[in-house]
Amino acid sequence: MRHKHAWGRSLLVAAPLLLSFPAHAQSPAFRVDPFWPKPLPNNWILGQVGGMTVDAQDNIWVFQRPRSLTDDEKGAALDPPRSKCCVPAPSVLVFDQAGNVVKSWGGPVDNAGYDWPLQEHGILVDNKGFVWLSGNAKGDDMILKFTTDGKFVKELGRRGPLTSSADLTQFGMAADLKLDARANEIYVADGYGNHRVAVLDADSGEIKRIWGAYGKPPTDDNLPAYNPDSPQFANPVHCIALSRDGLVYVCDRSNNRVQVFQKDGTFVRQYVFNPQTKGPGSTWNLAFSPLDKKQKYFVLLDGTNNVIESVRVADGAAVSSFGRPGRNAGEFHWVHAGAFDSRGNLYTGEVDSGKRLQKWVPIE
Repeated sequence: MRHKHAWGRSLLVAAPLLLSFPAHAQSPAFRVDPFWPKPLPNNWILGQVGGMTVDAQDNIWVFQRPRSLTDDEKGAALDPPRSKCCVPAPSVLVFDQAGNVVKSWGGPVDNAGYDWPLQEHGILVDNKGFVWLSGNAKGDDMILKFTTDGKFVKELGRRGPLTSSADLTQFGMAADLKLDARANEIYVADGYGNHRVAVLDADSGEIKRIWGAYGKPPTDDNLPAYNPDSPQFANPVHCIALSRDGLVYVCDRSNNRVQVFQKDGTFVRQYVFNPQTKGPGSTWNLAFSPLDKKQKYFVLLDGTNNVIESVRVADGAAVSSFGRPGRNAGEFHWVHAGAFDSRGNLYTGEVDSGKRLQKWVPIE
Protein backbone atom coordinates (compact mmCIF):
# COMPACT_ATOMS: atom_id res chain seq x y z
CA MET A 1 0.00 0.00 0.00
CA ARG A 2 1.44 3.39 -0.99
CA HIS A 3 0.79 6.44 1.15
CA LYS A 4 1.60 10.05 0.44
CA HIS A 5 4.11 11.45 2.91
CA ALA A 6 3.34 14.84 4.44
CA TRP A 7 6.46 16.27 2.79
CA GLY A 8 5.42 15.09 -0.67
CA ARG A 9 7.47 11.89 -0.71
CA SER A 10 5.88 8.48 -1.24
CA LEU A 11 6.48 5.71 1.26
CA LEU A 12 5.71 2.05 0.76
CA VAL A 13 4.33 0.69 4.04
CA ALA A 14 4.03 -2.98 4.94
CA ALA A 15 3.18 -3.85 8.54
CA PRO A 16 4.85 -4.24 10.92
CA LEU A 17 7.91 -2.62 9.35
CA LEU A 18 8.20 0.89 8.00
CA LEU A 19 9.94 0.79 4.63
CA SER A 20 11.71 3.82 3.21
CA PHE A 21 12.70 3.75 -0.44
CA PRO A 22 15.18 6.14 -2.06
CA ALA A 23 14.56 8.46 -4.94
CA HIS A 24 17.83 7.25 -6.50
CA ALA A 25 17.92 3.57 -7.41
CA GLN A 26 21.56 3.03 -6.39
CA SER A 27 21.59 4.80 -3.03
CA PRO A 28 21.27 2.97 0.32
CA ALA A 29 17.77 2.19 1.58
CA PHE A 30 16.67 0.74 4.90
CA ARG A 31 13.74 -0.61 6.87
CA VAL A 32 13.44 -0.32 10.63
CA ASP A 33 13.47 -3.42 12.84
CA PRO A 34 10.93 -2.52 15.55
CA PHE A 35 11.95 -5.48 17.74
CA TRP A 36 15.60 -4.45 18.26
CA PRO A 37 16.96 -4.24 20.88
CA LYS A 38 15.29 -6.65 23.26
CA PRO A 39 13.96 -5.29 26.56
CA LEU A 40 16.81 -4.38 28.91
CA PRO A 41 17.51 -6.74 31.83
CA ASN A 42 17.66 -5.90 35.53
CA ASN A 43 14.78 -3.42 35.41
CA TRP A 44 17.13 -1.04 33.54
CA ILE A 45 16.09 1.94 31.46
CA LEU A 46 18.08 3.75 28.79
CA GLY A 47 18.97 7.42 28.96
CA GLN A 48 20.15 9.70 26.19
CA VAL A 49 22.49 7.98 23.72
CA GLY A 50 25.71 9.97 23.56
CA GLY A 51 27.69 7.70 21.25
CA MET A 52 27.70 4.35 19.48
CA THR A 53 30.26 2.13 17.78
CA VAL A 54 30.48 -1.43 16.46
CA ASP A 55 33.43 -3.71 17.23
CA ALA A 56 35.12 -6.34 15.06
CA GLN A 57 32.75 -9.03 16.36
CA ASP A 58 29.72 -6.96 15.31
CA ASN A 59 28.77 -6.13 18.87
CA ILE A 60 27.06 -2.75 19.23
CA TRP A 61 28.57 -0.54 21.92
CA VAL A 62 26.37 2.21 23.35
CA PHE A 63 27.60 5.05 25.56
CA GLN A 64 24.48 6.35 27.27
CA ARG A 65 23.64 8.92 29.93
CA PRO A 66 22.04 7.51 33.11
CA ARG A 67 21.96 10.99 34.66
CA SER A 68 19.69 12.23 31.87
CA LEU A 69 16.77 10.21 33.25
CA THR A 70 13.94 12.00 35.02
CA ASP A 71 12.67 10.92 38.43
CA ASP A 72 9.55 9.39 36.95
CA GLU A 73 11.69 7.32 34.54
CA LYS A 74 14.02 6.04 37.30
CA GLY A 75 11.35 5.75 39.98
CA ALA A 76 12.54 2.35 41.24
CA ALA A 77 15.98 3.81 41.99
CA LEU A 78 14.73 6.59 44.26
CA ASP A 79 14.86 6.38 48.05
CA PRO A 80 12.19 5.38 48.80
CA PRO A 81 11.13 3.93 45.42
CA ARG A 82 8.17 5.69 43.84
CA SER A 83 7.36 3.05 41.20
CA LYS A 84 8.14 -0.50 40.10
CA CYS A 85 10.32 0.70 37.27
CA CYS A 86 13.03 1.62 36.49
CA VAL A 87 16.73 1.64 37.38
CA PRO A 88 19.32 3.53 35.27
CA ALA A 89 21.40 1.19 33.12
CA PRO A 90 25.21 1.41 33.29
CA SER A 91 26.81 3.98 31.00
CA VAL A 92 28.41 1.41 28.69
CA LEU A 93 26.06 -1.20 27.21
CA VAL A 94 27.13 -3.83 24.69
CA PHE A 95 24.51 -5.56 22.53
CA ASP A 96 24.84 -8.60 20.31
CA GLN A 97 23.21 -8.87 16.91
CA ALA A 98 20.04 -10.28 18.41
CA GLY A 99 19.65 -7.25 20.67
CA ASN A 100 20.71 -8.88 23.95
CA VAL A 101 22.88 -7.00 26.45
CA VAL A 102 26.07 -9.07 26.67
CA LYS A 103 28.25 -6.68 28.68
CA SER A 104 27.79 -3.55 30.77
CA TRP A 105 29.91 -1.30 32.94
CA GLY A 106 30.82 2.28 33.66
CA GLY A 107 29.61 5.34 35.50
CA PRO A 108 31.01 7.73 38.11
CA VAL A 109 32.78 6.05 41.01
CA ASP A 110 34.14 7.86 44.08
CA ASN A 111 37.94 7.80 44.39
CA ALA A 112 38.29 5.82 41.16
CA GLY A 113 41.53 7.54 40.18
CA TYR A 114 40.05 9.08 37.02
CA ASP A 115 37.44 11.65 36.04
CA TRP A 116 34.31 10.04 34.64
CA PRO A 117 32.60 12.35 32.10
CA LEU A 118 29.88 14.54 33.50
CA GLN A 119 27.94 13.81 30.31
CA GLU A 120 28.75 10.75 28.22
CA HIS A 121 29.40 11.30 24.51
CA GLY A 122 32.05 9.64 22.30
CA ILE A 123 33.01 5.95 22.27
CA LEU A 124 35.57 3.99 20.26
CA VAL A 125 36.59 0.33 20.46
CA ASP A 126 40.04 -0.05 18.92
CA ASN A 127 41.79 -3.07 17.39
CA LYS A 128 43.86 -3.83 20.49
CA GLY A 129 41.13 -4.49 23.03
CA PHE A 130 40.67 -0.98 24.40
CA VAL A 131 37.68 1.33 24.72
CA TRP A 132 38.08 5.12 24.46
CA LEU A 133 35.46 7.43 25.99
CA SER A 134 34.82 11.17 25.97
CA GLY A 135 32.31 13.58 27.48
CA ASN A 136 30.77 16.86 26.40
CA ALA A 137 29.80 18.64 29.62
CA LYS A 138 31.66 21.68 30.87
CA GLY A 139 34.90 20.37 32.38
CA ASP A 140 34.99 17.15 30.31
CA ASP A 141 38.38 18.06 28.86
CA MET A 142 39.81 14.54 28.94
CA ILE A 143 39.57 11.22 27.10
CA LEU A 144 39.53 7.94 29.04
CA LYS A 145 40.96 4.58 28.01
CA PHE A 146 39.65 1.28 29.41
CA THR A 147 39.82 -2.40 28.62
CA THR A 148 36.70 -3.87 27.05
CA ASP A 149 35.78 -5.22 30.51
CA GLY A 150 35.87 -1.75 32.02
CA LYS A 151 39.28 -1.76 33.70
CA PHE A 152 40.76 1.74 33.75
CA VAL A 153 43.98 2.17 31.73
CA LYS A 154 44.72 5.85 31.15
CA GLU A 155 43.32 9.37 31.32
CA LEU A 156 44.39 11.74 28.56
CA GLY A 157 44.08 15.39 29.44
CA ARG A 158 42.30 16.33 32.67
CA ARG A 159 39.12 17.72 34.13
CA GLY A 160 38.74 21.40 33.04
CA PRO A 161 38.84 24.33 32.98
CA LEU A 162 38.90 24.64 29.21
CA THR A 163 42.15 26.06 27.86
CA SER A 164 42.35 26.64 24.09
CA SER A 165 42.15 24.88 20.75
CA ALA A 166 45.95 25.17 20.49
CA ASP A 167 46.58 23.19 23.69
CA LEU A 168 48.23 19.83 22.95
CA THR A 169 47.94 18.56 26.52
CA GLN A 170 44.18 18.34 26.92
CA PHE A 171 40.88 18.33 25.06
CA GLY A 172 37.79 20.47 24.91
CA MET A 173 34.67 18.35 25.39
CA ALA A 174 35.51 15.90 22.60
CA ALA A 175 32.50 14.59 20.70
CA ASP A 176 33.64 11.69 18.50
CA LEU A 177 36.58 9.33 17.98
CA LYS A 178 37.60 7.15 15.03
CA LEU A 179 40.50 4.72 14.56
CA ASP A 180 42.95 4.56 11.67
CA ALA A 181 44.35 1.14 12.48
CA ARG A 182 46.92 1.11 9.69
CA ALA A 183 48.50 4.35 10.89
CA ASN A 184 47.88 3.52 14.57
CA GLU A 185 46.15 6.87 15.04
CA ILE A 186 42.89 8.07 16.57
CA TYR A 187 41.01 11.01 15.06
CA VAL A 188 39.02 13.17 17.47
CA ALA A 189 36.24 15.67 16.75
CA ASP A 190 37.20 18.13 19.48
CA GLY A 191 34.56 19.34 20.09
CA TYR A 192 32.00 21.16 22.23
CA GLY A 193 34.69 23.44 23.68
CA ASN A 194 37.58 23.34 21.21
CA HIS A 195 37.22 24.07 17.48
CA ARG A 196 39.45 21.44 15.92
CA VAL A 197 40.37 17.99 14.75
CA ALA A 198 43.01 16.32 16.91
CA VAL A 199 44.96 13.24 15.81
CA LEU A 200 46.39 11.02 18.56
CA ASP A 201 48.96 8.26 18.74
CA ALA A 202 46.76 5.23 19.45
CA ASP A 203 49.20 3.83 22.01
CA SER A 204 50.40 6.84 23.99
CA GLY A 205 47.39 9.07 23.38
CA GLU A 206 49.66 12.02 22.64
CA ILE A 207 48.32 14.61 20.21
CA LYS A 208 50.37 14.46 16.99
CA ARG A 209 48.64 17.16 14.91
CA ILE A 210 45.61 19.44 14.94
CA TRP A 211 43.70 21.58 12.48
CA GLY A 212 40.65 23.78 12.21
CA ALA A 213 38.23 24.57 9.40
CA TYR A 214 39.76 24.61 5.90
CA GLY A 215 42.89 23.07 7.43
CA LYS A 216 43.85 26.33 9.14
CA PRO A 217 45.32 26.50 12.64
CA PRO A 218 42.33 26.37 14.98
CA THR A 219 41.27 29.47 16.87
CA ASP A 220 38.68 30.20 19.51
CA ASP A 221 37.30 33.35 17.91
CA ASN A 222 33.69 34.04 18.87
CA LEU A 223 32.10 33.70 15.43
CA PRO A 224 28.38 33.55 14.63
CA ALA A 225 26.98 30.09 13.90
CA TYR A 226 24.92 28.96 10.88
CA ASN A 227 27.55 30.24 8.45
CA PRO A 228 28.63 27.60 5.91
CA ASP A 229 31.49 29.92 4.89
CA SER A 230 32.79 30.45 8.42
CA PRO A 231 36.62 30.54 8.57
CA GLN A 232 36.58 28.34 11.66
CA PHE A 233 34.56 25.46 13.08
CA ALA A 234 31.67 26.37 15.34
CA ASN A 235 30.80 24.32 18.41
CA PRO A 236 30.31 21.50 18.37
CA VAL A 237 32.76 19.83 16.02
CA HIS A 238 30.47 16.86 16.34
CA CYS A 239 31.53 13.91 14.18
CA ILE A 240 34.50 12.47 12.38
CA ALA A 241 34.63 9.64 9.83
CA LEU A 242 37.36 8.04 7.73
CA SER A 243 36.73 6.87 4.18
CA ARG A 244 38.54 4.10 2.33
CA ASP A 245 40.22 6.57 0.00
CA GLY A 246 42.09 8.11 2.92
CA LEU A 247 39.91 11.17 3.52
CA VAL A 248 38.62 12.57 6.81
CA TYR A 249 35.01 13.81 7.08
CA VAL A 250 34.19 16.29 9.84
CA CYS A 251 30.74 17.48 11.00
CA ASP A 252 30.69 21.22 11.72
CA ARG A 253 27.19 20.90 13.13
CA SER A 254 26.15 24.48 13.86
CA ASN A 255 27.48 25.67 10.51
CA ASN A 256 25.37 23.06 8.69
CA ARG A 257 28.34 21.64 6.83
CA VAL A 258 30.70 18.70 6.49
CA GLN A 259 34.31 19.44 5.61
CA VAL A 260 36.62 16.86 4.03
CA PHE A 261 40.38 16.69 4.52
CA GLN A 262 43.41 14.63 3.72
CA LYS A 263 44.87 12.95 6.77
CA ASP A 264 47.50 15.66 7.15
CA GLY A 265 44.77 18.29 7.46
CA THR A 266 44.84 19.53 3.87
CA PHE A 267 41.37 20.79 2.96
CA VAL A 268 39.68 18.98 0.06
CA ARG A 269 36.03 20.08 -0.13
CA GLN A 270 32.93 20.83 1.88
CA TYR A 271 29.25 19.92 1.68
CA VAL A 272 26.43 22.13 2.99
CA PHE A 273 23.15 20.59 4.17
CA ASN A 274 19.84 22.29 4.94
CA PRO A 275 21.59 25.66 5.38
CA GLN A 276 18.51 27.42 6.79
CA THR A 277 18.47 25.05 9.79
CA LYS A 278 19.01 26.82 13.11
CA GLY A 279 18.93 25.38 16.63
CA PRO A 280 21.55 22.62 16.97
CA GLY A 281 22.31 22.61 13.22
CA SER A 282 21.92 19.95 10.54
CA THR A 283 25.11 17.84 10.43
CA TRP A 284 25.11 15.64 13.51
CA ASN A 285 26.81 12.46 12.36
CA LEU A 286 27.73 10.50 9.25
CA ALA A 287 28.76 6.97 8.35
CA PHE A 288 29.67 4.83 5.35
CA SER A 289 27.94 1.51 4.76
CA PRO A 290 30.30 -1.48 4.32
CA LEU A 291 27.97 -2.73 1.58
CA ASP A 292 28.84 0.31 -0.52
CA LYS A 293 32.28 -0.96 -1.51
CA LYS A 294 33.19 2.11 -3.58
CA GLN A 295 31.72 4.45 -0.96
CA LYS A 296 29.67 6.40 -3.45
CA TYR A 297 27.34 7.46 -0.62
CA PHE A 298 27.30 8.19 3.07
CA VAL A 299 24.38 8.56 5.45
CA LEU A 300 24.00 11.89 7.24
CA LEU A 301 22.16 12.10 10.56
CA ASP A 302 20.32 15.39 11.00
CA GLY A 303 19.02 15.57 14.55
CA THR A 304 17.33 18.95 14.22
CA ASN A 305 15.22 17.96 11.22
CA ASN A 306 15.10 14.36 12.50
CA VAL A 307 15.88 12.72 9.22
CA ILE A 308 18.68 10.56 7.82
CA GLU A 309 19.79 11.44 4.31
CA SER A 310 21.70 9.30 1.82
CA VAL A 311 24.30 11.63 0.34
CA ARG A 312 26.17 11.14 -2.93
CA VAL A 313 29.87 11.70 -2.30
CA ALA A 314 30.57 13.00 -5.81
CA ASP A 315 28.49 16.15 -5.44
CA GLY A 316 26.99 16.17 -1.93
CA ALA A 317 23.45 15.70 -3.22
CA ALA A 318 20.97 14.23 -0.73
CA VAL A 319 19.43 11.66 -3.06
CA SER A 320 17.06 10.06 -0.56
CA SER A 321 16.01 10.23 3.07
CA PHE A 322 14.23 8.24 5.73
CA GLY A 323 12.71 8.96 9.12
CA ARG A 324 10.74 11.95 10.31
CA PRO A 325 10.05 13.58 13.70
CA GLY A 326 7.99 11.33 15.93
CA ARG A 327 7.84 8.63 18.59
CA ASN A 328 6.98 5.57 16.53
CA ALA A 329 9.36 2.99 15.10
CA GLY A 330 11.15 4.52 12.15
CA GLU A 331 10.78 8.06 13.49
CA PHE A 332 13.23 10.17 15.49
CA HIS A 333 13.55 12.75 18.19
CA TRP A 334 17.06 14.22 18.05
CA VAL A 335 18.78 11.36 16.28
CA HIS A 336 22.32 11.81 17.54
CA ALA A 337 24.58 8.82 17.00
CA GLY A 338 24.88 6.11 14.36
CA ALA A 339 27.08 3.21 13.36
CA PHE A 340 27.08 0.39 10.80
CA ASP A 341 27.90 -3.26 11.43
CA SER A 342 29.65 -5.45 8.86
CA ARG A 343 26.32 -6.62 7.42
CA GLY A 344 25.23 -3.10 6.56
CA ASN A 345 22.77 -2.72 9.43
CA LEU A 346 22.62 0.85 10.72
CA TYR A 347 22.10 1.49 14.44
CA THR A 348 20.93 4.88 15.69
CA GLY A 349 20.58 6.51 19.08
CA GLU A 350 18.65 9.59 20.22
CA VAL A 351 19.20 12.27 22.86
CA ASP A 352 16.98 14.92 24.48
CA SER A 353 13.75 13.10 25.36
CA GLY A 354 14.22 10.51 22.59
CA LYS A 355 16.39 8.17 24.69
CA ARG A 356 16.06 5.35 22.19
CA LEU A 357 18.00 2.88 20.04
CA GLN A 358 16.84 1.74 16.62
CA LYS A 359 18.15 -0.74 14.07
CA TRP A 360 17.83 -0.16 10.34
CA VAL A 361 18.20 -3.16 8.01
CA PRO A 362 19.41 -2.59 4.44
CA ILE A 363 16.89 -3.23 1.69
CA GLU A 364 18.28 -5.41 -1.08
